[in-house]
Amino acid sequence: MARNTLIVWWLRIVAAFVVATLVVGGATRLTDSGLSITEWQPIMGVIPPLTHAAWERALELYRQIPEYQLVNRGMSMAEFQSIFWWEWAHRLIARSIGLVFAVPMVIFWIAGRLPGWFKPWAVVLLLLGGLQGAVGWWMVTSGLAERVDVSQYRLAVHMTLACVILSLAVWLSVRLSGRAGTVETTPAVRRGARLLPFLILFQIALGALVAGLDAGLASDTWPLMLGKLVPDGLLTHAPGWINLFENPLTVQFDHRIVAYLITLFVVWHAFAARGGAVAGRALALVALVLVQVAIGIGVVMHHVPLPLAASHQLAAAVILWASVVHATRVAPAGAVLAQGVPQPAR
Repeated sequence: MARNTLIVWWLRIVAAFVVATLVVGGATRLTDSGLSITEWQPIMGVIPPLTHAAWERALELYRQIPEYQLVNRGMSMAEFQSIFWWEWAHRLIARSIGLVFAVPMVIFWIAGRLPGWFKPWAVVLLLLGGLQGAVGWWMVTSGLAERVDVSQYRLAVHMTLACVILSLAVWLSVRLSGRAGTVETTPAVRRGARLLPFLILFQIALGALVAGLDAGLASDTWPLMLGKLVPDGLLTHAPGWINLFENPLTVQFDHRIVAYLITLFVVWHAFAARGGAVAGRALALVALVLVQVAIGIGVVMHHVPLPLAASHQLAAAVILWASVVHATRVAPAGAVLAQGVPQPAR
């Protein structure tokens, strides 16, 4: 572990940068800022407009797209700058991840500090980071021609891929720390722990659809939706299955139902883990999920205010991080003693 300490912290820092990108990206979407930069300049795009002429050019480019022409026509320079800075900050943090990951990776590789098994994973992370940048631009292009916002499908791909990168970085950090598979538990608890990150990832993808369709505004009441447990209007689109992806009311309904199911799942998981070595972390996950549900309720009841909605996205990333750590640390019954690995008290 001592040899890997720097590498573990490097991966944790990368994961933290991904979380920051997710939160700022969420704020960018919530403020309708994502289409304010209509060019993809991976290198020169780091430098924002510095002169009046440069700002005029950026605004003129924005005037060419449907969002300006149909939604924001007549927007002042000050108003444009307010949305520009969100998108610029999101892209800057995303670019920073590339440096924060690639530079230490090269240094550790040359210095012989990277374990052999880890090297292919490091390359995979690097490639996924590059792919994520391309996916981000692919998402933006969906709103530059005919739409006034980005495709909810592409937004879901973009957010899900970011969460896959986050999960992979966290998983690798736990493995490198020497704590993977060091806590013995029952088969049922182990299976539950390993299923939970995938459930969280699925719910985050649904949340991306909610964001892409502004579905958080489809119903502002809880626990009922439009006065009913199962609201009317869930199947207004044809064919029926398309409602799962394009009907804002249905998408919010699905997001709520999956939230309830995940809550029941983590409560069951904590009950199954009671008295065991993972009981504390299982209860912590219950607490995190309950807080997240409360934030989500606040988001819809207060018409998606920026602070609450950004907190909702942050909490989702924290829960995913915690669930990956939890899943990685559990081991089959008897495996810990068989390997001679002491179970940590904490």
